[in-house]
Amino acid sequence: MTTLFISDLHLDAERPAITELFGRFLREEAAGADALYILGDLFEAWVGDDDPSDTGAFVARELRAVVDAGTPAFFIRGNRDFLLGEDYARPAGMTVLADPSVVMLYGRPTLLLHGDTLCTDDVAYQQFRAHTRNPVWQAQFLTQPLAARLAFAQQARAASKAHQQGLQGQGAMESITDVAPASVAATFAQFGIDTMIHGHTHRPAVHEVEVDGRACTRTVLGDWYEQGSVLRINADGARLESL
Repeated sequence: MTTLFISDLHLDAERPAITELFGRFLREEAAGADALYILGDLFEAWVGDDDPSDTGAFVARELRAVVDAGTPAFFIRGNRDFLLGEDYARPAGMTVLADPSVVMLYGRPTLLLHGDTLCTDDVAYQQFRAHTRNPVWQAQFLTQPLAARLAFAQQARAASKAHQQGLQGQGAMESITDVAPASVAATFAQFGIDTMIHGHTHRPAVHEVEVDGRACTRTVLGDWYEQGSVLRINADGARLESL
């Protein structure tokens, strides 16, 4: 049996082929797995559980079918869907985990997180993150009409794109938007374990690092913009692959 990890699908109505690919992945592979972990940014944007999008409804139906077939599904909120709540997760069958969370995988404690908290060199993003994760801000935001929340999400995406273009112009895109090595080391040290899995950076790879004399492994999941990406783990090892 195998445990599956995915992140950064960024599903929305503008990319229906990727949504269908995710549906096939759930039906053909996830339904037979030990567990499915979605480590954030399942959706391109999520402005509240009352958003009646066809993409959200499709994903909820497909996930519920997987869970009803016997595969538990776990979700960690990302920077695009941090407002996803229990009113969506519950009918979809997902269990929402804290970011970060430690789980046992075939006898090995493993740290799971979305990954944006590791990108501490991107000061502007970290300030935005702190602002929007404030429970008071979230409660006020969710009381606004749906149209106003969707407009905010569109503006936030445009601002993020402009921020990234500015970093590219400075030649700092690769370094600023990737994880900060010091933050990775501090996170490994904080939890005292040697295995970490995250997404967010869209740079799929397996990194071997040494922290306080310990050999540690950090696996970065890939995005689903052009294809699928999955990490498969079982008792014999791990494989990070494209779909």
